[in-house]
Amino acid sequence: MLRISALALFLMASSAIAQTAPPDAGPKMNSTVFYDASITSVTAVTEVFGDSQNVTAAIVELAAPVKAGSLPATSFIVDDRTVTAVKVAARADVSAPEADGRFVILALDPADEASVVFGANIDRSVAVAVHMTGPISAEGVTLEPGAKGVLSTRVQNLIVDDFQTFRFTDPESGLQLDYNLYIPEGYDPAKSYPLVMFLHDAGVTGSNPRRTLQQGLGAVSFASPEDQARHPSFVLAPQIPAALVNDAAQVSPYVEMLPRLLTALQQEYSIDANRLYTTGQSGGCMTSLALGIRHPDLFAATLCVAGQWDPAIEAPPTGAFWGVVSEDDAKAFPGMGAIMDAVEASGKRVVRGTLDAKADPSEMAAAVAEIRAGAGEAEVYFTPFVAGSVLLNGQGGGGAGHVRTWIYAYDIPAIRDWLFEQSR
Repeated sequence: MLRISALALFLMASSAIAQTAPPDAGPKMNSTVFYDASITSVTAVTEVFGDSQNVTAAIVELAAPVKAGSLPATSFIVDDRTVTAVKVAARADVSAPEADGRFVILALDPADEASVVFGANIDRSVAVAVHMTGPISAEGVTLEPGAKGVLSTRVQNLIVDDFQTFRFTDPESGLQLDYNLYIPEGYDPAKSYPLVMFLHDAGVTGSNPRRTLQQGLGAVSFASPEDQARHPSFVLAPQIPAALVNDAAQVSPYVEMLPRLLTALQQEYSIDANRLYTTGQSGGCMTSLALGIRHPDLFAATLCVAGQWDPAIEAPPTGAFWGVVSEDDAKAFPGMGAIMDAVEASGKRVVRGTLDAKADPSEMAAAVAEIRAGAGEAEVYFTPFVAGSVLLNGQGGGGAGHVRTWIYAYDIPAIRDWLFEQSR
């Protein structure tokens, strides 16, 4: 297997102190420099949200150290961006504490229009241009602002860079499949770890192996520092180069490659065969359902988001299952509902309940806990988001009711916790 990249970074939270750049500013190559006498380098930092990858910080490396707490938010302007906080740190890490040092971390508002670098109909390079607004007193020197902005020449992708990218050659078909693998920090071969496999939707099908990580929270939520602290685990995110499934309940050759990829990983790493999990959105959900039908003893649990399958073929699921759809999804809501009806017709109980996608985290946790409290020994859950809750104000259903489901579904820690509780 070919290793492509592996870095380690963490998340940052910041307060809001607004500072907006001039509206006509922009990080143009002919109007910026890569460094000057005061700024040694600029690093753009990205973070993945429910439906996009955004630049949420800039790390400015100064030519000399400055004192912690000595810089107001007005010390820097970033072209086309809103600076919400400034922090001096001793290392180039957005999670570093305030301390004397050469690094200044600028928190940027993710709601800025220029924030998104990958999302719906957006795919652009990661770049920020930083300006000092006045002199800065540093250790033994005064740093003067340059005549031009300094353009970022480095990139850190929070959580995404913690994955390593490999290529699997299928011994049966000869097809190749790129995949991203998060290996638990401090991995110990003497221990046994669960693995969760995330399968992306059709929207990012293609050859760029990082797209499945950048499109939303389906993979990166499980690899976050918070989730890994609770559930140290492998996270597998294959990048499928061609269609996986279709609405005629047909599957492509790549579907049958996935169990063989899992077997190969279990031969290389200490992965618990009794704690393999699959999850996916839209076509990835459909693929997880298809795998459950074809390999009923493979996964300990399945988390399906915004998908459906033909219950006439065989009524999935065969084990622990949680389905999340939106009532505004014209296909997945009735489609998943038909599967749940078939499960009940087979004699298994389905625990049903509704969720409000716009509930705050504590309300969402309470709602999930209430649904689970009455479950008893049942292992199949069906929790649609109530009508309108995944939609923007004034937005109709249709396609929006489908694609906006996973923005919220993968941002529910209580459901992710449920997944890791399951074992064959």
